[in-house]
Amino acid sequence: MPRTRPTRAVASAAVSVVVALVAVSLGGCASQMPGTDAADPSVIAERASAVGIAPELVFTTQVDGYDLAPQSVGTGAADGMSATWVDETTGAMLTIRTDRGELTADSCAETPLWEAPDEPVTCTDEEGVWHRSGGSLHEYIAVRDGALIRVTGMNDAPPEELLAAAKAVHVPSDAELELLFSDLPEAPGEPVERGDLPENGDGAPIDPVGPGG
Repeated sequence: MPRTRPTRAVASAAVSVVVALVAVSLGGCASQMPGTDAADPSVIAERASAVGIAPELVFTTQVDGYDLAPQSVGTGAADGMSATWVDETTGAMLTIRTDRGELTADSCAETPLWEAPDEPVTCTDEEGVWHRSGGSLHEYIAVRDGALIRVTGMNDAPPEELLAAAKAVHVPSDAELELLFSDLPEAPGEPVERGDLPENGDGAPIDPVGPGG
């Protein structure tokens, strides 16, 4: 009488097949995810300089439930940038604004809150970023290589989500850079050359005389 394979061996083989299929499935999903490596500095400089933003002040973030509003991306303080993410379910919004500088415990407390410049500021180091509060307002500032990235909220954005955004601040990948600047021009427009201007002087365009004089 032929010997049968033990039930335990069959179950083990089935589990192995399932694990292998799951691994293949996850691997296929991962290959479709955008790259997480930072975009090339020259590419960032090309896109940012075209709209007056310093390349070293280009940052992005990512928070579950929030999507970037590309139309919100633009210049901020001096040559910094500003961008807003929206939670379509709750209507909450969070904004990052970038600028140059460093923060100490003293300068952190002395820097006014974005939404309440006259409110006394309490400043604490929270999980690697500065948590700033005054009254009922909260904001966070992340420091990256001489850049300050301020995170503020609107429409009752929870402080823990602002903190998550500040902790997740990073230089954008190629895909993130493309999304950041998708609503902005890629390069300054070229001047239009007029063919009817005189070579010398600044006279008006020359209109040829028609057949009737």
